[in-house]
Amino acid sequence: MFNIILVNPRIPQNTGSIGRMCYNAGFKLHIIKPTIFELSQKAVRRAGLDYWSKLEPQIWENLEEFLKENLIQKNRFFFATTKSKRPYFEAEFQSGDFLFFGSESFGLPKELMELNPNNAITIPMKSYGRSLNLATSVGIIAYEALRQNFCNFKV
Repeated sequence: MFNIILVNPRIPQNTGSIGRMCYNAGFKLHIIKPTIFELSQKAVRRAGLDYWSKLEPQIWENLEEFLKENLIQKNRFFFATTKSKRPYFEAEFQSGDFLFFGSESFGLPKELMELNPNNAITIPMKSYGRSLNLATSVGIIAYEALRQNFCNFKV
């Protein structure tokens, strides 16, 4: 199982869509507050449809709380960012890895990525593009991790 970590997500529909993908792929979703919406909000549930109640996302009050419990795994932290030149498909993912995604407006905190700077990854894009939708980005990288470990995936 992979861990998808959303750090301070800002758009409830993205969070709901990511939750739906996590449920269907067997990934664990971690949401690190603060968020600018309630996680029980209608938009999150609508985008996640009936999966949201089954998903059981792990909600963390802040990044410090998350790191206190998971820092020991920092060598398996991967950070999706537009500030890297390393394509996501060059990373070697293993079951149990933590795939971090920042907020739609601000990305990931620099201090977080400094915990393991060699694991900053990016989705290649043309130079005239800013970034992809968060839910799209999570899907691209998460399913690459799944593809690399497909023999461990049970349908």
